[in-house]
Amino acid sequence: MQFYQNTWLRNYLYPVCDWPGPGCKIVCHRLSTYRSLHKKTKCFARAIKRFEDKELFIKLDDDALVDIDYVIGLIKKYQGYHKPVYISDHQRAGSRKYPDALNGVRYGNGKFYMFNRKLVQCLDLDIKYRGSRNEDSVFGGMVSNGCGENNVEYVQEDDRWIWHKEYTNKNKHIDLSFIKNH
Repeated sequence: MQFYQNTWLRNYLYPVCDWPGPGCKIVCHRLSTYRSLHKKTKCFARAIKRFEDKELFIKLDDDALVDIDYVIGLIKKYQGYHKPVYISDHQRAGSRKYPDALNGVRYGNGKFYMFNRKLVQCLDLDIKYRGSRNEDSVFGGMVSNGCGENNVEYVQEDDRWIWHKEYTNKNKHIDLSFIKNH
């Protein structure tokens, strides 16, 4: 958390926490594990519906870093956009074990996605699926079921400005996934 508190995000960071604590603005009241992240994603989606004064949202893994100028450029381009926007590295979900509402869903890869209020307003928070599923495909399912895939502006992220698990630039190398649970 200290790393985040020393960055430009300071007052804009809303960590999604399992339990109430310092700096926790969104609390899910349940233990999160890798296998239960899909439930945390649903908690996060329900919570951000209440932030009606926010126009743009970013979901960023705790082992990812994004360039501020890249984000500012996206904000300038998509602020006030006329339809739901979903920026990420999109792929298609599929499961042989659980063929259900999430099969074939277009979703972001998770390290980074950015979306607008129009997307939040149409999310299907009551999406039904079976089993423990990838949290990012669940979010993609909420988008597809609620907004309709053809009604969403899917924008490919620029990975030159997003680092996941490690950051290397010039003579700097930082292991972003040094936390023991990664």
